[in-house]
Amino acid sequence: MKRNYLISLFLLFLLYACKNEDKPSTGTSENNVDAARNFIRALLDGKFREARAYMLNDSINTNYLDVVERFYQRDVQDNKDGYRTSTIHIHSVDSLNDSTTVVVYSNSFKNNPDTLKVLKVKDQWLVDLKYLYEHDRDTLYKKKILKDTLR
Repeated sequence: MKRNYLISLFLLFLLYACKNEDKPSTGTSENNVDAARNFIRALLDGKFREARAYMLNDSINTNYLDVVERFYQRDVQDNKDGYRTSTIHIHSVDSLNDSTTVVVYSNSFKNNPDTLKVLKVKDQWLVDLKYLYEHDRDTLYKKKILKDTLR
């Protein structure tokens, strides 16, 4: 009887420990920059399920994130460790309107600037990942010309 009690207690403890470990994030962010930061941190840490909670859920975004996840899984451990220990640098935050923001960021490991669009959908800020790959075609966001070759 005492043995069954100890086994039950151990299994209950184990179940509780696993439940807290795998608890998914709610995917809510306080503002546009917080949404971008949460998404980027989840990606850098290799937590793709959590990153999906901060992302605008459409087929193109899902496909892009699937590709990123596969690439991350095949990457060498030194790179994964570098991403996990890196910090996020926000270079600029441009609000295009009250529900659209463009965030330019980099991480301290690769230090390569990238761009994300953050959208407010139903009072929730979500990252539109496809903007990272397609932002050169977007007419809403005008890039500043650094060097004009026509003059």
